[in-house]
Amino acid sequence: MNRILRTLKSKETREYLMSTHFWGPLANWGIPIAAIADIQRDPKYISGKMTLALCLYSAMFMRFALKVQPRNLLLFGCHFVNEGAQLTQGYRFLSHHYTAEKEDK
Repeated sequence: MNRILRTLKSKETREYLMSTHFWGPLANWGIPIAAIADIQRDPKYISGKMTLALCLYSAMFMRFALKVQPRNLLLFGCHFVNEGAQLTQGYRFLSHHYTAEKEDK
């Protein structure tokens, strides 16, 4: 327990918690959380263009998070989860707009 408290009180931890390296990715978690929450919604509300844009955005920033020094694993994790959520939404979009129509005919 003492070791955990010493780590939390350390200068490095305080500097990390007060940096954009921490707060930027933390604020960014709103995107994947919203996408995961929308998985239960009707797929007719999904925007294909926005889903594609968010897939590309997360793919680029996953690479960025690993290349920036020091590596930002919190940012990587956020975009990794978002990529999965957006791919799920993209599948639902394609299934609803293209596969479902063929089954109806």
